Amino acid sequence: MTRRQQLQSQQFPSGIPRLWCPTLTHFSAAGAPDKKRIQAHMQDISPRVRGILVPGSTGEGWEMNDTDIRALLAIVLDAAQELGIRVLIGILKTNLEEVLTCLTAMEGLRSHPAVAGCTVCPPKGSELTQVMIHSGLARVLEQGWPTALYQLPQVTQNEMAPETVALLAQEFPNFILFKDTSGTDQVALSHVDLGGVFMVRGAEKGGYAAWPRGAGGPYDGFLLSTANVFSRQLDELQCLVDDGRLDQARMLSMKLERVVEQAFTIVAKFPAGNAFANANKVLDHCMAYGERSMEFEPPLLYSGEKLPSGFIESGLNLLRENEYLPQCGYYC
Repeated sequence: MTRRQQLQSQQFPSGIPRLWCPTLTHFSAAGAPDKKRIQAHMQDISPRVRGILVPGSTGEGWEMNDTDIRALLAIVLDAAQELGIRVLIGILKTNLEEVLTCLTAMEGLRSHPAVAGCTVCPPKGSELTQVMIHSGLARVLEQGWPTALYQLPQVTQNEMAPETVALLAQEFPNFILFKDTSGTDQVALSHVDLGGVFMVRGAEKGGYAAWPRGAGGPYDGFLLSTANVFSRQLDELQCLVDDGRLDQARMLSMKLERVVEQAFTIVAKFPAGNAFANANKVLDHCMAYGERSMEFEPPLLYSGEKLPSGFIESGLNLLRENEYLPQCGYYC
């Protein structure tokens, strides 16, 4: 067994989950996590989502400071331990020194029973060469945390080349997981040898059924914003692939992709927050309250701004039309 496999087995005694979720952050006021709401949502997705990224882009992690992150993790980690969920702590910062400072600030959480490691992106900048990206990420990996590297060019304005990722995998056995949200999937499709790094796809476009290894794809699993809402369907899709029922998996994938695309369209022109958080907050609100969703105040963003009630109405119609709306939601 390699050092990477030993670390993966240590951090994931039941195996690395194939379905991960960058969980939403529910707020009771600007910047104030809503503990009961967060716990209820985690309880709802926990039967199928066994690994979470907190905070990810969908959890509005790019807007949070270290104090915010610690306040959120104080809620999430204890709940995750109780539910048996593994947590990757999102260190979403735009430059290397901020990442290293945050890792130091989070050091006390590293031994928490629910913590599986941390997640980091490359330093931000379209001008960065692959040598510079490698150098920056090497400094992070040298800190010794079990680490997931996160390809997110929408924010970082650059991409890790396949050769860069392969070199980091060769040098650092604590590089245990790779997430790609680019939509181009250049690392996975290059088939470079990553020495057992677990690979998850984070892009919503391009469908779902074609990407798992069981369907001939290059990924070991998914880490998807829509697992906040559609964990049941995504788990079903993986089971269909496992059973070789690929036609049924493709049909489910096409329906999900269509619904997700329409959900993102609902929030496309909203000026606050980000589309991943906003679209999933709309649908999650509907799943939480079901047919009574319009009776409750729409969800808040990190800034304290409230999503429009018209978004909730559109979300209800979308879920109802596709037979995904519960009569009574999980938070009624």
